[in-house]
Amino acid sequence: MAETKLKTDVFSIGAIDWDRRLFDELIPLPDGTSYNAYLIKGNEKTALIDTVDPTKEQVLLEHLSSLGINSIDYVISNHAEQDHSGTIPKILKAFPNARAVTNAKCKGMLMDLLLIPEDKFVIVNDTDILSLGNKTLQFIMAPWVHWPETMLTYLREDKILFPCDFFGSHLATSDLYATDEARVYEAAKRYYAEIMMPFRNNIKKHMEKLKQFDIEMIAPSHGPIHNKPGFILDAYKDWISDDVKNEVLIPYVSMHGSTDKMVSYFVDALMKRGITVKPFNLTKTDIGELAKALVDAATIVIASPTVLVGPHPAAVYATYLANALRPKTKFASIIGSYGWGGKMVDTITGMLGNLKVELLSPVIAKGYPKEHDFTLLEKLADEIFNKHKENNIV
Repeated sequence: MAETKLKTDVFSIGAIDWDRRLFDELIPLPDGTSYNAYLIKGNEKTALIDTVDPTKEQVLLEHLSSLGINSIDYVISNHAEQDHSGTIPKILKAFPNARAVTNAKCKGMLMDLLLIPEDKFVIVNDTDILSLGNKTLQFIMAPWVHWPETMLTYLREDKILFPCDFFGSHLATSDLYATDEARVYEAAKRYYAEIMMPFRNNIKKHMEKLKQFDIEMIAPSHGPIHNKPGFILDAYKDWISDDVKNEVLIPYVSMHGSTDKMVSYFVDALMKRGITVKPFNLTKTDIGELAKALVDAATIVIASPTVLVGPHPAAVYATYLANALRPKTKFASIIGSYGWGGKMVDTITGMLGNLKVELLSPVIAKGYPKEHDFTLLEKLADEIFNKHKENNIV
């Protein structure tokens, strides 16, 4: 990514990481990502908003050089995670007069993570402003989006919001702006599901807070910039709402075909009732796609065989993931099979404590499913259909 002008004396100077395929050694990145940083030149002071992952520090330095930047006064750190903050020490070394501007909590984290000396910081609080001369930065505290120290920066004169991870997407693209809205929507939804969804209630409050600002552009720290901010704001309003869709998500794994047969039958039963079904074979699934499907689904049904008296490890992971992401799902159930006994249902149920769901009747077959088991699957499909109908989930 070359440095690019957004507004007069406002530049995007980050880096595209086309080849990265795993984030935090956890999150798959099928489309790569970017580390967006922004330079604002006031007529008195110059500020850099966020930096880049340390693996791309040279790209950031080259962009600064190509713009002829020989002085930086402030490095705004909206978020301490290293993919945004990791190059701050390099910038402070290259520009000795620069100071890191952030909130008190983020300061402590940056000192711990990056060993930045305490005298290099300027501390700001909610609603504080920082003048660059003819450009003014205002800081908005937004804790738990998605770390406890997160803040947003608003450039008053140009009406640009710099929200760091908020409203971002893991998407490596040559498009500076979100022009391919369908592609950006899916990437942003996946990003929300994997990173932001556990903090849905906090995000609701911060979205309300943002209504007081006139925002003409949202420049996140991952993915393309939103020069039509209504697109991403409306998407977030939908995702954080309490509304769910007439969908059933089925994460499943099968060892010898019994659970697979039950899932296949159950999918057909739900489809006959006009319910959208999203099955995910856990031995083959991109876990990010599973997370994305959790955003809207009214019901989740976990399907697993019994392994050493408990659920299959892949089902355990899927259950842990769903519990950790805290989707707005309304109902949950379990189907599967066992050979001689076990506590598979109890184990899975006990792992769903974070979900505010109504648990529906499980269907567990002994060995290969028989006529009685298929009858129970029909009853579970009816129960789900009726619960959705009663709750006006369409």
